[in-house]
Parts: sequence; C-alpha cells; structure tokens
Amino acid sequence: MADTVDTKVIRNKHGRYVVKLTNISDGTGESGIVKVDVSALTNASGAAATMAHVWRIEYNIQGFTSVRLHWDAATDDEIAVLPTGSGVLDFSPEGGMTDPQSTTPVGDIKLTTAGTTSGNTYDITLWTRLK
Repeated sequence: MADTVDTKVIRNKHGRYVVKLTNISDGTGESGIVKVDVSALTNASGAAATMAHVWRIEYNIQGFTSVRLHWDAATDDEIAVLPTGSGVLDFSPEGGMTDPQSTTPVGDIKLTTAGTTSGNTYDITLWTRLK
C-alpha cells in the first residue's frame, strides 16, 4: 500500500503558484517526493521557471514527528521542518524565502515525512513565486 496523497493547485497565474498538499498515511510515509515541479511551470514573464521563492506556509500536521520541505539540489537546501500541530510561516515581510541554489540546484520543492505511523495526516498550503 501507499499513503493517500493529493496535490491541489489553487493558483497558477502570473508567476504565483499556490498548492495544497494533503496526506493520510498508512504508515509508509514520503521521502524526497517532488511537490512543486518548477520545470513544468512558467514565471511572471511567461518563461520557464527555474526556481520558486516560498512566501508563506500554512500547516496542520497530526501524528508525524515532522514534515520537511526542501529545495532539490545535489545537497538539498532546507525550507522548513514543520512540527506536529498547526501554524503559519510567513516569509513575505522579508520578500519570501529564496532558494540558495546550492550544489547542482534543480529548484523543485520536495517533501519528506518523519515519525510515520498509520493514520497520521498533514494539510499544507504552500505559496510560492516563480522566477
């Protein structure tokens, strides 16, 4: 079996990409799963996107020890480690969180769960601006 996951695009216009991510775990969990495939998206100029700046994250995590969001690179760059519970991380006052484009950057946003048992859930809304 596998976790029941869904990715719902809420907005994909003018270089702004908002996605709602959900999971109901059967105990399998997720490891390094691409949730935002930047190469499949376009920026505000209509050109192929190469990176996503994270503006805001709203989350509700139940049961998992944590859910990790990271930019894909040879050595992944951490965006956030979201703990059990609910919260909001708003990076917009600083102009968003920028992908540091470390070693061999890909630009996609990936997700990994920790402390997985059957019945765990997450609901994450991720606001990005594509460059």
